[in-house]
Amino acid sequence: MRVHFLGAVRTTTGSMHLVEVNGHRLLLDCGLYQGKRKEAFEWNRHLPFAPESIDACILSHAHIDHSGNLPTLVKKNFRGPIISTPATRDLSEIMLLDSAHLQEKDVEYVNKLRRRQGKNPFEPLYVVEDAERAVRQFAPLPYAEPLGLFPGVTVTLQDAGHILGSATITLDVTEAPDRTRLLFTGDLGRPHMPILRDPVVVHDVDVLITESTYGDRLHPSGEDVKQELRELCQRVLSRSSRLLIPAFSVGRTQQVLYFLHELWEEGHLPDIPVYVDSPLSTKATQVYERHPECYDQDIMKLLAHSEEAFSFGRVTYVAGVEESKQLNDRKGPMVIISASGMCEGGRILHHLAHSIGDERNVILMVGFQAENTLGRRLLARQSPVRIFGEPYDLRAEVESILALSAHADKNEFQDYFRAMGPRVEHAFVVHGELEQAEGLAQTLRTLGAENVVVPETQQTFAL
Repeated sequence: MRVHFLGAVRTTTGSMHLVEVNGHRLLLDCGLYQGKRKEAFEWNRHLPFAPESIDACILSHAHIDHSGNLPTLVKKNFRGPIISTPATRDLSEIMLLDSAHLQEKDVEYVNKLRRRQGKNPFEPLYVVEDAERAVRQFAPLPYAEPLGLFPGVTVTLQDAGHILGSATITLDVTEAPDRTRLLFTGDLGRPHMPILRDPVVVHDVDVLITESTYGDRLHPSGEDVKQELRELCQRVLSRSSRLLIPAFSVGRTQQVLYFLHELWEEGHLPDIPVYVDSPLSTKATQVYERHPECYDQDIMKLLAHSEEAFSFGRVTYVAGVEESKQLNDRKGPMVIISASGMCEGGRILHHLAHSIGDERNVILMVGFQAENTLGRRLLARQSPVRIFGEPYDLRAEVESILALSAHADKNEFQDYFRAMGPRVEHAFVVHGELEQAEGLAQTLRTLGAENVVVPETQQTFAL
């Protein structure tokens, strides 16, 4: 067995790992690298392997940093199956089509500038047709159903508890006379979080590839999340101002809506309009509603006395661009939930441009903010910040609720790995900034794992 670490290595973007076993080549995730424009442009276009040589791709979940370069893989002649859970397949369809649309629009805008400068135009990374072809290659595999993928190679997906349909990937490999179990965590979720079930522990693991986004950090208690949301809503109500919540379309938007719904049912949510202003968030929420097989008991209790989990009271799903623009002409109070979660694109940028300069407004960050993103600069209260290339002074309040993170933290990783058992012979720590990856690597060593490595980009290991 050989494992090549090709993406999300010492960073949190572009997840992609290649496993060679029994004469076959399996790709674990094929994520879009997101970062500085020029660097991302080059990285995403040039896959570090021959796509036609890949026999199958196994997708942990639908987030773009794990799925977003699948259309490029297909465009470059990958013809094998893309194995995922049914919910991941449905979420990936809307996210990949949206990503393709954005690729086309971004290049269209850049090319206008290049033509004025007398430069050759760029081609989009991929187009909608490539995304549609990728979706047709999905092969849904339900949780906990082993699939004999190739002779001597069985794949099993277990609930990772991160977003709807997210999975850990287990490869059971027989290379006579040896048997090896490899576990790839994808993005590992957290126990006792709303909507989704807890991560399923996989036992008897020989080779571990684990994410480490919060590998050396602890999340604050989630007990006061609803109270913080309630207080922030009351704050903007008293000021007739805006609460802007940049949120990932898949996962975080639904979490925020769930907590607001509970507050509404309990009679604790002020009478304030809530707008979900993201077409992708709206479509993702519809997918969530189609997959109750992924729900935990808490949301099932909510559904016992409410027909819809993510629609209540004064919630409005904003559809068209004109309706979105009109929000910026309306007086507060209001809550606007909009993508993207790191403020790197989407309608949230327009709302920030109209609201960031008013000290009465509140910007609430509810997710991880990677380096070099506008979201990270807002959290650090850098001012001015650039939006659409123009400088804006940051006068609005910036708050954060980190307890909503969908990634396991240091203690939750420890609990999972202890329950998994002590057999790990090789452990590779990926998908985390270096400090976090090294922190989790030390935790694994303390727990008894052998040969623990934080790999470097394009490093290969023969096991």
